[in-house]
Amino acid sequence: MRLDKYLKLSRVIKRRTVANELCDNQKVKVNDKLVKAHYDIKVGDSICITYGDKNITHLVMDIPYESRNKKK
Repeated sequence: MRLDKYLKLSRVIKRRTVANELCDNQKVKVNDKLVKAHYDIKVGDSICITYGDKNITHLVMDIPYESRNKKK
């Protein structure tokens, strides 16, 4: 699942466009590496977001259910 979509579905960030902007402005790191919004997250990834004057750290424990129902 894309990073921006995960952040929205897991309610870490309220809107996907905000998640995209944070990634474009190099405010999001996964496992201590700067990533783009299209980064494919996996269970166990550590996400660190610099949002305003706050640093948010989030550990991916599970991928939201909505993405599992998609047909490939």
